[in-house]
Amino acid sequence: MTDILPFLKELLSAPGLSGYEDPAAQIIEKQWRPLVHEISRSKIGSLHGLRRGAGKAPRPSVMIATHMDAIGLMVTGLVDGFLRVTSVGGVDARVLPGQLVTVHVGQIGNLSHLPAVVAQPPARLLPPEQADGPVPLEYLLVDTGLPPKKVAELVRVGDLVSYASEPVELAGEAIAGHTLDNRASVAALTVCLEELQGRPHAWDVWAVATVQEEIGLTGGYTSAYELHPTIALVVDVTFAKGPGANDWQTVPLGKGPTLCMGPNIHPALFNSLKELADKLEIPYTLEYAPRHTGTDTFATQVVAEGIPSALFGIPLRYMHTPVEVAALKDIQRAGRLMAEFIAGLTPDFMEKITWDKQPPC
Repeated sequence: MTDILPFLKELLSAPGLSGYEDPAAQIIEKQWRPLVHEISRSKIGSLHGLRRGAGKAPRPSVMIATHMDAIGLMVTGLVDGFLRVTSVGGVDARVLPGQLVTVHVGQIGNLSHLPAVVAQPPARLLPPEQADGPVPLEYLLVDTGLPPKKVAELVRVGDLVSYASEPVELAGEAIAGHTLDNRASVAALTVCLEELQGRPHAWDVWAVATVQEEIGLTGGYTSAYELHPTIALVVDVTFAKGPGANDWQTVPLGKGPTLCMGPNIHPALFNSLKELADKLEIPYTLEYAPRHTGTDTFATQVVAEGIPSALFGIPLRYMHTPVEVAALKDIQRAGRLMAEFIAGLTPDFMEKITWDKQPPC
């Protein structure tokens, strides 16, 4: 089985906030280029890799969507040489004090990178109602160590701030780092592409790293509209069991990916994936999403006349923190299951897809 760890660690070390994904896209493009026949960018920056099928043209196509954007911060003001910031995506201010960050200054394409830390003012300098408990983001400061005059010369409102901590290999074949949401899923898609090397598949495969999922599923909508695949598989992270997170809304870490059930998911696709996983003895957990999944699955499902879609989940602890934790074997298993599904797609598969083929209760 392919060792995906070096690629994943490189990807986790890159910035790439929503709307500014290019640093991550360059790493992914380099990794995917030998694995696909064509590679391109959408008009808003999503990465599209096409692996052609062996069937007779025109061929049906499957799109595998994984978002590559990261959450982070944006500068909103300068105060005595310190930076005020706001969030880009769903940042939890409780985990920010003491974090190492990087301030990206300068024009896009000609950036400089300032190391910095997130500082929390002492309680006596905060409003009385904020003196106890977690400090809201609006009161936190980013400290570059530079004098105020130099900060004013270098930093402008709108500059980005990303997490700077490097990924760490944990015991039990797990990895911790920022932006495992959702670059763990990009790694799973890469495993899928590598598994397909040398294996015939009748359908075209679109490998897609979407942009701006964290702030509105933007790349999911636009790539699905542009590519108009026959079906879509979406891979994103989901909540793994951990401290204080053990109810039905969480899943085990290291026990395989999840297969999601719910109104965003086409029931016949779900059945096909579940039956295949059972046949191949690939471990998985059933996940239930009774409403909007909060992933690109919603976007792919509703584009144009509607695209039959399914959702894989990579279990993840401590989501939207700088120390997200995922199990490498969950990533590998998700990639293998997708590859086996694609290799088994027949030209007449869509004739068997009907919405009334409901999953077993």
